[in-house]
Order: sequence, then C-alpha cells, then structure tokens
Amino acid sequence: MTAAGPGRATSGQRVGRLKSLASGAGALRHGMNAWPPFLFAGIRVQHIGADFRTVRVRLRHAALTSNYVGTLFGGSLFSMTDPFWMVMVLRNLGPGYVVWDRAAEIEFLSPGRSSVTATFELAEEVLDELRRDAAGGAKVLRWFSTDVVADDGTVVARVRKQLYVREKRR
Repeated sequence: MTAAGPGRATSGQRVGRLKSLASGAGALRHGMNAWPPFLFAGIRVQHIGADFRTVRVRLRHAALTSNYVGTLFGGSLFSMTDPFWMVMVLRNLGPGYVVWDRAAEIEFLSPGRSSVTATFELAEEVLDELRRDAAGGAKVLRWFSTDVVADDGTVVARVRKQLYVREKRR
C-alpha cells in the first residue's frame, strides 16, 4: 500500500481529510473512539489488527444506551457494526479499488440486556475472490455478516452489509 495524502485512503479512494490522517490501525482506533457518534452512543473500538483484517467493537449496556424497555437501542447495535467491513476491505485490497457500502440489514434475535461485542475477521481468500471477480473493472457485490453477541454468548443481532467493489478506472 502507498502512503495516503490529504483526502486519500491508501486504496486511492477519496476519504475525509481528517480520516485520511489515521493511516495506522492504532490511530484509526483512537480516532473512532473519539468520534462523537461512537463516543456518545457508548460504542468502543477495542481492537483493530495492524493488518486491518480483524476488528472488535463493544457497546456497553447503561442507562444512556438503553431504550424505553431497558434493552440496547437497535440503532446503536447497527451503528457499532456500520463502517468496519468497508474500511477493512478498502484497506486490504490496495491501490486501485473502489469500495462502497451498498446495502445493509439487521435482524434482531434476542433483547440486548447486557453489553455486546461484534467481531470482524476478513480472510485472505475473500480478498483474493474480490480481486479475481473485480478484474477488468467488473462490478462486484458481496455480502458480509457479523453477529452482535452478549456477554453470555447469546446472539443479540445479526448484521449484514453488502459492499460494492470494483477496480478503479484508470
């Protein structure tokens, strides 16, 4: 990967000027934890792997993160998973690819009565498949799934994100 200039991600895709400064996993984690939509929703990025292939995010259960009936806000459950597949794929494909979120869905499976965690793992085989399928400028649409899991191991929600991937036009 190449170093990002202002307003550029390492893939050549345009990103916000401040976000482009977070070139390393640690800087991105700290920046996301200070980002008001995560900070004020009780969402904490616990880990981003140095290779951007693993991420772990936690949403704590507290009075300010609970809804009318005392369970975690559904919007917060979705928000805690929102950016990660796109960021992970974008950072791993390397220069020359465009990656966008295209669609998303969430299925609520159990009430969120405790803090929850979402873990993302991006396999090299998936990256190889995306590179192969996007060869020559083909548009690729691929679904990624993440379970949001309570402290006791109960799956609270399943979030699916569809990414749009293609080689950057030269």
